[in-house]
Amino acid sequence: MNARKLKLLLVDDQLTQLQYEQMLLGKEFFDFVVARNGRDAVDMALAQRPDLILLDISMPEMDGLEATRRIRAQEETSQIPIIMVTTRGEERYMEDAFDLGCNEYVTKPVKKDELLAKIRSLTAS
Repeated sequence: MNARKLKLLLVDDQLTQLQYEQMLLGKEFFDFVVARNGRDAVDMALAQRPDLILLDISMPEMDGLEATRRIRAQEETSQIPIIMVTTRGEERYMEDAFDLGCNEYVTKPVKKDELLAKIRSLTAS
């Protein structure tokens, strides 16, 4: 199979989580760009135009919910699929994320098969 690698924007303030997601998903299938907070995520989404964003909720400077709102508000980034990847499993966080335009929601610790299935369903063309 000689398909184009998907570009994923991974957003988390924890370096170990970013490394874990890259290891879990594999560099043979994906190109990764990373951001460590929501403010940088918004900037990187605009500059890099990733195929999909994996976004944490709890981060300094700007949380993932506000980053989602801002990404959706810009015409150039409004259609990029967003998967919230977070420890926040409470229903109110899920509702907020989906209300703001998140496409999927995954709680940590991430299960590889679940995450890959969600990525595939959002990027299938």
